[in-house]
Amino acid sequence: MSDALRIASRILREGFGERLRTEVPLAPFTTFRIGGPAALYVEPGSESDLSIVHRAVRESGVPFVVVGKGSNLLISDRGYRGLVLRLGKGYRWAARDRGHLRAGAAMPLPALAGVALRHGLGGLEFGVAIPATLGGAVKMNAGAHDAQMDDVVGGIDLFRVNEGGGATIRAADAGFSYRRSALPDDAVVLGATLELREGDVDVIRGRMAEAREWRRRTQPLAEANCGSVFTNPPGAHAAALIEDAGLKGARVGGASVSTKHANFIVADAGASAEDVAALIALIGERVAASSGVRLEPEVRFVGSFDDHAA
Repeated sequence: MSDALRIASRILREGFGERLRTEVPLAPFTTFRIGGPAALYVEPGSESDLSIVHRAVRESGVPFVVVGKGSNLLISDRGYRGLVLRLGKGYRWAARDRGHLRAGAAMPLPALAGVALRHGLGGLEFGVAIPATLGGAVKMNAGAHDAQMDDVVGGIDLFRVNEGGGATIRAADAGFSYRRSALPDDAVVLGATLELREGDVDVIRGRMAEAREWRRRTQPLAEANCGSVFTNPPGAHAAALIEDAGLKGARVGGASVSTKHANFIVADAGASAEDVAALIALIGERVAASSGVRLEPEVRFVGSFDDHAA
């Protein structure tokens, strides 16, 4: 164990006790179901817990990463030799405030869309088809069906791990763009206020049913995947470019391009993260050669990979 890990482990053990876990397999926390262990793992449930994390990071310099539903993560087969944070139950809540819906960052987006439905609030129907937590969805400006999070987010509650303090910012200050935000790397999203609108419950329910059906019809839900692998380039669709390059069904080891949706990679039992990373690199090279378009990965690489995943 490195000096940084030893120092961080001591501080976290003092603050979290048995809630600090070591060498925790991360595969179950990702939708790919692959990847190695986290050297250190905690589930903060309050800002006081996060203050302990701040002290550990400040005094040790240990690297850290935040994991939500893991639907856009590729964890290295070697794992992550740092601290993994996954917000606990204290951040899984939702409450209506007139036309707004406030929620904690650990709230799954499909469940939050269901809460909005029960309150007769429209605007979040697209979220029922996105397997993410609210925090992850905000940080990556997740979207579907021609809608995205910055359409509905009004305010964001943050905790800056490096600085050790919390803040609430306006969505206008989050630097939202297509499938990303400009939130600082050390900012943990703790919650958000969604500016929704009152609507007819039956109409909202119908839109949600359409979103679910579209996802069932077009995506390989029965197979392990991370969602869309690449963002859509301006004026084009990544799936079409991949299919035009003749890559539908292409395989590297236990990873293959879905025959149902070419912008999805599915992982067979026994697939490795390196298989997926190599296939992502292959897709990028082939699409660039056939169309001249450089696809940008939407999936985040966590941990160390071979050169093809750099």
